[in-house]
Amino acid sequence: MTETPRTPDKSGRSAGRIIGRILWVSFKLLIIPVLCIAALLVGLAIGYVVLGDQPMSGVFDMNTWKHMYDLVFADGG
Repeated sequence: MTETPRTPDKSGRSAGRIIGRILWVSFKLLIIPVLCIAALLVGLAIGYVVLGDQPMSGVFDMNTWKHMYDLVFADGG
């Protein structure tokens, strides 16, 4: 008997490979926004503490940023 060589079936991928591929694509899509948010937070902290000579505890206080917003967008009237 002679056997014919089998061609690998690409449609029969294992579930582990599919899940791994989905996770890798999700990671690649999410890494840029996560890095941008991290850079924003680090930049806010450096600007507030180093350039503004303020304590680190005030960096993430919402009243601080509300006050800055009010200063920037105050009515000049």
